[in-house]
Amino acid sequence: MLLRLPLVIILAGQLVTGAFAQQPQPSPTPPAEQEKPQRPESDDVVRITTNLVQFDAIIADKSGKQVTDLKPEEVEVYEDGREQKITNFSYYLAEQPIRPSEEKKAKADKNAAPVPPIRLRPEDVRRTIALIVDDLGLSFESTYYVRRALKKFVDEQMQPGDLVAIIRTSGGMGALQQFTSDKRQLYAAIERVKYYMSGRAGIGAFAPLEPLTPGERGAEIDAANEELNQFREDVYSVGTLGAVNYVVRGLRDLPGRKSVLLISDGFRIYSRDDPTRNFRTLQRLQRLIDEAGRAAVVIYTMNATGLQTLGITAADNTGNRDMQQIAQALADRSTAAFETNEGLDYLARETGGIPIRNTNDLSGGIRKVLEDQKGYYLIGYRPDDSTFNRRLGRPAAFHHLTLKIKRPGKFDVRMRHGFFGITDAGRPKPRTVGQQLVAALVSPFGSTGVHLQLTSLFANDAKLGSFMRSLLYIDPRDLTFTQEADGFHKSSIDVMAITFGDNGVPIDQLGRNYQIRMSDQEFQRVNKDGIVYYLTVPIKKPGAYQLRVSLRDTATERIGSASQFVEAPDIKKKRLALSGILVDIENSSNASPNGAEGGARKGSEAGPALRRFQRGMVLNYGFFIYNARLDKTTSRPQVTTQVRLFRDGKEVFKGRELPFDSSGQPDLLRLTAGGALQLGTEMSPGEYVLQVLATDALADQKHRVATQWIDFQIVK
Repeated sequence: MLLRLPLVIILAGQLVTGAFAQQPQPSPTPPAEQEKPQRPESDDVVRITTNLVQFDAIIADKSGKQVTDLKPEEVEVYEDGREQKITNFSYYLAEQPIRPSEEKKAKADKNAAPVPPIRLRPEDVRRTIALIVDDLGLSFESTYYVRRALKKFVDEQMQPGDLVAIIRTSGGMGALQQFTSDKRQLYAAIERVKYYMSGRAGIGAFAPLEPLTPGERGAEIDAANEELNQFREDVYSVGTLGAVNYVVRGLRDLPGRKSVLLISDGFRIYSRDDPTRNFRTLQRLQRLIDEAGRAAVVIYTMNATGLQTLGITAADNTGNRDMQQIAQALADRSTAAFETNEGLDYLARETGGIPIRNTNDLSGGIRKVLEDQKGYYLIGYRPDDSTFNRRLGRPAAFHHLTLKIKRPGKFDVRMRHGFFGITDAGRPKPRTVGQQLVAALVSPFGSTGVHLQLTSLFANDAKLGSFMRSLLYIDPRDLTFTQEADGFHKSSIDVMAITFGDNGVPIDQLGRNYQIRMSDQEFQRVNKDGIVYYLTVPIKKPGAYQLRVSLRDTATERIGSASQFVEAPDIKKKRLALSGILVDIENSSNASPNGAEGGARKGSEAGPALRRFQRGMVLNYGFFIYNARLDKTTSRPQVTTQVRLFRDGKEVFKGRELPFDSSGQPDLLRLTAGGALQLGTEMSPGEYVLQVLATDALADQKHRVATQWIDFQIVK
């Protein structure tokens, strides 16, 4: 259950005053600006309006090399077979090559302390990639190889500037984690990729042949059972496409061209024996293709079954079958392999992607998809009235797009092959309060109609156990306040918060309306310091957790959202671990991450919640050290602590490794620690990351070091 604390207007300082202070070096000279890839004039890569249909396309020559120098007069666009006049035509270079320094960085010492991830700004994103694992349709055998390929991608193929999500089709809303460059989150997502026993796939890509029962000899397998199996397969196929559609809708809000890689054992979109059988799947597939086109998402597909033996294998038992029955069973197996492949191939071709099939090198398949992210053409034309002329009572028509290259030679054109005759403005939008909050909550990217800053920290208490303490900073300038007759100021907000476990299942949730009412003096203070909302969620099991919050200003319907990832260690294993880090400036009231819920404070605006400080300030930080080993002679821990400061992934300050003084500590299993850093007056404004490392000399080598980090901003 969420412990819902009152909405407070003032924030208590929650730090430990440290026993030592360290002075960081001035920030080094900023590196020279790297060449940025050319960006399209409009962030709306794909637009479908009454006066413009715009789409993207990749064009390659017969050797597979992308063609980048085509001119508008060398290209013809057709809608439903009718040529259209091109009005927009440009080539966008999406990716720049890895620089030698980045290659060197990728080969860093694996035994060194981990470097905190860089929080990417929109202008720094080079590639946005969603890796969707279709565990609804992934066999037990395929799951093993998929997990291995995903780990190799994160370890070796992920590059600076990559914004990545790993999502399972069975995971529901919680699986749609925020896209991240933090490898910790991606490793946690990979750990949840497991064989889904209730899905449509079995142990292997194809079920082994079994002896026929007496009732089946010389006769067809029971028609009712076959129909039930087909229906079950169709339902899970629709579920797979629905999950992909869900991801695509979330990607819609991010500028630029995005990529989705669907990894699956395949699904059927038609049957040779019954062309009408897969109508539900095909209908959902067309909706997905249209949604992907409007969201500027290219879908690549990978058949995880690899190279399959379609003949008799050692697992097959052909007992009680004659030669004709064996031949028919193998023919059915070949048909199934072809038809399930076709579903993936069709989805990739229709959205401009590449189908990866017939390979046991899944990592190589992922690499091929990444290499395809070099650049693309943006092409647009002005449609006539018939494109969006929708007859009363009839669904919108699906319009087919084709592209012809007039330059001599053979070319491979990959693009979206169609769209429904509905303008972007005419598509349904969330209407109710709940729909609006959920839409913002489930999006992989934060909404900024109301600016929010979320700080979520892990902590453990001897009585309460483990929990996640969250501070949500709300910018009051984005809220609508009305002044009442008695001089008080009033505002109304709607809040929805859901905490997800590492399996994507909601652990707890809150949804309610708050009426904020304050005096004029309080109102003036709020406009300066902001509003902070507190949430505390008990953690019953160790693992990766995610808190998602959306907030709506009732008067204007502006919405903001934020999410935070927290990794909760298993305290019961008696291994060295750290709590989250709280940061504030000097002159704050003293407390720990387990401290008071509210109280007076002085200093910077909303301190620990907003984490925004000025140069020259003294930055206090506090945390807990859990499970330090005790010396058998002195009954005291032998722990050292060290702090490091990073900017843009580069270390700008490294403190000395200092012995921890445990005298006066009431609980030696939960050591209260902290310190202070003098922020240099010459430090460049921007985002920084404070990392704390604790080393236990008495622990084994593997579990000797624990680390945590928190980001903050330096402002002028």
